[in-house]
Amino acid sequence: MIKKMFLAVLAIGIFASSCSSDDDNTPTTSNLTLNLAGLEALGDDFVYEGWVIVDGSPVSTGTFSSVTFPQVFPVNTEQLNRATRFVLSIEPAVDPDPTPAATKILVGDFAGNTANVWIGTVTTDANDFNDAWGKLFLRTPTDETDGNNGNDEFGIWFGTPGMPPTSGLNLPTLSAGWKYEGWVVVDGVGPITTGTFTSFTTADDTNQFSGTENNAGPPIPGEDFFNNAPDGFTFPLDVRGRTAVISIEPDPDNSPTPFLLKPLIGTAGQETAPETHDLTLNAASFPVGTVIR
Repeated sequence: MIKKMFLAVLAIGIFASSCSSDDDNTPTTSNLTLNLAGLEALGDDFVYEGWVIVDGSPVSTGTFSSVTFPQVFPVNTEQLNRATRFVLSIEPAVDPDPTPAATKILVGDFAGNTANVWIGTVTTDANDFNDAWGKLFLRTPTDETDGNNGNDEFGIWFGTPGMPPTSGLNLPTLSAGWKYEGWVVVDGVGPITTGTFTSFTTADDTNQFSGTENNAGPPIPGEDFFNNAPDGFTFPLDVRGRTAVISIEPDPDNSPTPFLLKPLIGTAGQETAPETHDLTLNAASFPVGTVIR
């Protein structure tokens, strides 16, 4: 009887020791706190995902769709302590790829336990938007043959008029995963696109609203508003006095409205070409924040 009790106690001790050993091998986690401002909800198809860069490689800190902060994520303690940088990307909601997408919207290096994050990964230019500015003019080149038809209030082009017009956008080159897009805002209706682009010296990727005489348009981004009016809009669209915006859009993009990044904004004045109107930096649209480990 004493022998049996001894063996039972021994077995329990071995089992307890084994469990204790397993617990000791379980990786510990520490909290990573995101306190961000200026982000917008992405809809059903996309989510934000955080990453810490450890020994040069990205480690996911988790995804989120809510843009209410602060938010806290458990991260492997050893990896978090060794992390040198935090990156926030935009990912498909159903994403088979374990690596970050090209659409990286925020980045910041850790100084101690804090990283101040900004939109530094959106462009390839270290100066980013410090010197950003733009010009636009009103003209309808896709509705002209041998001369001006006297209806220049129905077209907006981001540049300086001439033969041919030249670029009027001083913006940095975007990183992969992003495109610029022009917009005209109609009060009470909403924004209407002039097309997306990455080059300032070629036509943008659409002429869906243009006239019938010269659908190609000039070698700069812009649009004439004559055909195929979307629901709620009345064409031809007089753009005089309306707000003009250059946004930065994720690529691919599932939204028909401007993304939260709007580096340039201005007003299309009453005067048509050869007069130009200014676009100025809108840094208030850029998200910022801190990440604390």
